[in-house]
Amino acid sequence: MPELPDVVVYVEALERRIVGQPLLRVRLANPFLLRTALPPIAAVEGKRVRGVQRLGKRVVLELEDELFLVLHLMIAGRLRWLERGEKAPTRITLALFDFPAGTLAFTEAGTKRRASLHLVQGKAALGAFDMGGLDVLDIDARTFRDRLLKENHTLKRALTDPRLFSGIGNAYSDEILHRARLSPIAMTQKLDAAQIDRVYEAVRTVLAEWTARLRAESGDNFPEKVTAFRPGMAVHGRFRAPCPVCGAPVQRIVYAENETNYCARCQTGGVILADRALSRLLKSSWPRSIDELG
Repeated sequence: MPELPDVVVYVEALERRIVGQPLLRVRLANPFLLRTALPPIAAVEGKRVRGVQRLGKRVVLELEDELFLVLHLMIAGRLRWLERGEKAPTRITLALFDFPAGTLAFTEAGTKRRASLHLVQGKAALGAFDMGGLDVLDIDARTFRDRLLKENHTLKRALTDPRLFSGIGNAYSDEILHRARLSPIAMTQKLDAAQIDRVYEAVRTVLAEWTARLRAESGDNFPEKVTAFRPGMAVHGRFRAPCPVCGAPVQRIVYAENETNYCARCQTGGVILADRALSRLLKSSWPRSIDELG
């Protein structure tokens, strides 16, 4: 799922292309994408784009008459910019937004169709999509601490909870916790002041670094390689690869459709965290420490 750095770069690329432009036409290739009926989608046609913004992991197009198109990419949704006359990918395109300068294609790989499009009118209606999470790049250390300790969760869950923090998901939370040298299952209310400071600095540094990196990679082009698995990541998606800090093999915890990646030596004092499925299967053979892996 595109997270804060990816969405920020999407927003910046769209700002350069469509702000001030009229939205000529919306073409829905999949009727299930649109989750609202009023206002009708035709209401946006001919309206000028006043701005583009990030709302959590959503991309919001603000048009005249306080009309807002809210695009939620979910896991497999992506945005593509098509120059005039360029054909859209047929099988994965959900919607096309035509502008004088080109077309914005909303695509989604796979068949689960989780991505969504909402059209709402008025800032109050847009506010319903705000989960309440704070933007970690805009808050000070004390505000971060208060929000982190508001509820007692694992660090992984707290960082990815959209009610607590905005725009952080599975991939960048792994990178943040590796940078902070803390276990993903450490409980927030058991952290000491120094550990909380490490998380705060890691959150801000990792997100800022990756935003700058993705911005530099795309340059003036529209972002194309938006993925949760990037070669430069320290642990996310790098199961069994060497940790860039200590060289120990990266470990993982698999749950549902997600997984948490971490370095046992850097983050958990050498302890290999129990994977619910594998640890039950292996029982006494489940390795307890990174050293048992040889």
